[in-house]
Amino acid sequence: MNTKFARYAFVAALAAVAAGCGQSQTAAPGAAAVAPAAPTTPDGALGASVQALRSNNVAAFLDNALPAAEVAKMKADWSKEINKDPVTEEDRKQFAETMTKLTAPDAEAKMYAELEPKLKEFDAQSAAQMPMMIAMGQGFAQSSIQQNKDLNDSQKQQAQAMIDATAKWAQSTKFTDPALVKNAIGVICKTARELNLKTVDEARALSYDQAMQKAGIVLGGVKQVLAVYGLNLDKSLDTVKFETVSSAGDTAKVKITYTAFDQPFTTESDVVKVDGRWYGKQAVDQWKKREQEGAAGAVAADKPAESKG
Repeated sequence: MNTKFARYAFVAALAAVAAGCGQSQTAAPGAAAVAPAAPTTPDGALGASVQALRSNNVAAFLDNALPAAEVAKMKADWSKEINKDPVTEEDRKQFAETMTKLTAPDAEAKMYAELEPKLKEFDAQSAAQMPMMIAMGQGFAQSSIQQNKDLNDSQKQQAQAMIDATAKWAQSTKFTDPALVKNAIGVICKTARELNLKTVDEARALSYDQAMQKAGIVLGGVKQVLAVYGLNLDKSLDTVKFETVSSAGDTAKVKITYTAFDQPFTTESDVVKVDGRWYGKQAVDQWKKREQEGAAGAVAADKPAESKG
């Protein structure tokens, strides 16, 4: 699968984790959707983001995680961005072949039959190296955390504890177990069928809202695959609790507690108010940085034209 196919498949899904935040009912044709009231407290804002992820609602997650101006720009630029790179006939062919393969009536059996010899080969030749590879990845991740200037000491400590727990899970999980692989393939094929996208052109024609719906399907599929291997993200999301520990003007600090890998974790998040709504400070800082870079780029692009005049 080439990178363009991966981009199209992801984009076709990316925006969909937002369409329902716990709403299972479907609006009647032509009915106006009623947006939930924006959370009015710092802990409520973070809680709304977690609930959106729990409900596989990407759009709601983005609405709660990013300032309204950023989301509006994303929607306005959606069609342009998704169609920015030209699509080739090879892209069309590979996308169609992959989706046909994943959605065929006997897809699960055929895919496992294709994978089985590779799984046995991996077990015979590479399985013994997995602990070392996981340990190397663990060390690299820990080093990256230590060098991250955006995290305080407490956050770094918690992040390292999470990496250790993740590494322990990976080392204790046999990813090539035939029963687990068959279950994972079943989820992947079911997700592909639910996406109901046969061509690259269909994916590129999706509106922002349609893409968000597709992305929600993909997020749900990813969660199910991880759950097959013992990593239940929804179970962890259900344990998340928030408590505003300090608030002054447009800034606040929120304590976050949750359970993952059957271990308790605690961290803190800085939250800021933008246009009357609360958002994670890191997300807002990144948004402001992109705005500044975009403005600087626009000025640079205008200079040659000005000099010619």
